[in-house]
Formats: sequence, structure tokens, C-alpha cells
Amino acid sequence: MSTMSWIRGVNGTLGWLAPNMVASKMRLAFMRPRNLPPREWELPLLAKAERIALRFGLSTLRWGQGPTVLLMHGWEGRPTQFASLVNALVAAGYTAVALDGPGHGRSPGREAHVGLFARALLEAAAELPPLRAVIGHSMGGSSVLLATQMGLRAEVVVSIAAPARVIGVLRGFARRVGLPPRARAAFIHQVERDVGVQASRLDVSHYQLKMPGLIVHAEDDPLVPASEAQVIHEAWFDSRLLVLPEGGHRRVLADPRLIDAVLALLERSGHQARQSA
Repeated sequence: MSTMSWIRGVNGTLGWLAPNMVASKMRLAFMRPRNLPPREWELPLLAKAERIALRFGLSTLRWGQGPTVLLMHGWEGRPTQFASLVNALVAAGYTAVALDGPGHGRSPGREAHVGLFARALLEAAAELPPLRAVIGHSMGGSSVLLATQMGLRAEVVVSIAAPARVIGVLRGFARRVGLPPRARAAFIHQVERDVGVQASRLDVSHYQLKMPGLIVHAEDDPLVPASEAQVIHEAWFDSRLLVLPEGGHRRVLADPRLIDAVLALLERSGHQARQSA
């Protein structure tokens, strides 16, 4: 029997008898990321980085000189997963600043969720020069969009492989771990309590997205359906949707078409800023 089959079996039984207890255990599993080491291909970029500790303890990596682009990785991710994009940004004359999200890398905390990631972005932006762009991958993409509703300002925003609705993520996790209805409801309630927002409100269809943006997703993403990108695009008037035929959930970060689209968006933004100056 696989580990997941065993977890589903236990949850399926105990979830009827002690739904709050089981929900609490699954909440911890949902919110406590593993700190996974960088892959070998990430090490050259890590060696070139300048590590900076921000005021509230957040750890960041910085490369290059020029207008600032802030990047946020996803769940159990790392700044160096953006290696191809960071190298392209630096070559094009930008400063790339990538956060270790809360509970990840050298940043403080044991738990992480989209609200903590969004607040981390706001804290970082308060200590950085005006942002030319903010780029987020997966949960990092969701947190970037949420942070714009909390006051984050940037000329352009890029969302990569991000879910449009947090409630869908919660329900999907509850199904995967086999929570019966009462335990599932308790799990969602506990997550909402910790995040401080009802999950149904963490939905881009309720957001006011006013800045130009780019949405990138791969059709073969096994973790976040590509249909989520269409939902984000429909809610975001001034956005371009780029759906790639392949790239999975993480390999898409190195796709040359993504990199070209990001640089083109930044160039258009810079050109418009120069014209209006």
C-alpha cells in the first residue's frame, strides 16, 4: 500500500469520528513546506547572487543593475528556479530580486500560505526601489495578484502557472488526502482562520487588476489546470495570455517563449514611461 493510500484510508475513517482533529493534522501538512535543496543546474546562479536580509528577516537574492524586478517562487520552490529568466533579465539591464518566501529557504517561519507570501511581497517592496515588474510562479503568482489588492505597486505584473481560485486548491488537497465532508469543511475553515480571509474571496474574479500584465501557463501542467489561466485573463482587462503546449508546472520557467514575452512586456512598459516623462 502506498503512503497516500494509507493516509486516505486513515482520514476516511477518522475523519468521520474526529473531523476537527483530522482537519488540524491536514492543515499542518498543507501549510508546512519542505525545504528542498537547489538542483545542480541552479548552483551557478546561486553562486553569483548577493544575499540580502530585509528588515523583517526575509531573505532575498539579488543580481544585476538597473530597474528592479521582484520575483516570488511557488510552494516548496526556490529563487534559483527562475535561473533562465533571471539571467535574461540581468543581460537586458535589470536588477532581479528574488525572495525566499516565508517558511522557505533562509526566511523565517515554519508555515506558508498565500496571505503570508503576499505580505512578504509588500514588505520587500517597501525596502526596494520602485518596481518595474513583479513576477510570481504558482502560489507565488497567486500571492502577487493578491498583493496588488493589498497595495503592491509595479508597472507590470506576470503570473506563471498560478491558480485563479484558492478554494479550488483547498478542495483539491482535501480530495487527494481523502477527507470526508465534515473534515473537509473543518480543514477549509481552519485554513481561512489562519489566512484571515474567506477562501471564496481569494478569487481573481473579485480583484481589481489595473496594471498591464502577462499570464503564462503550459497546457500539460499536471498540478494547476491551464483553464485557470483563462479565468485570470478574463478577470484582467489589460493582460496577455500565453498558453504553451508543453512545459509542465516548473519547466515552463525556462521556456524561451516565456522569457521573450516577459522582456517584451518590460520593454513596452519602459517605452511608455519614457514617452510620458
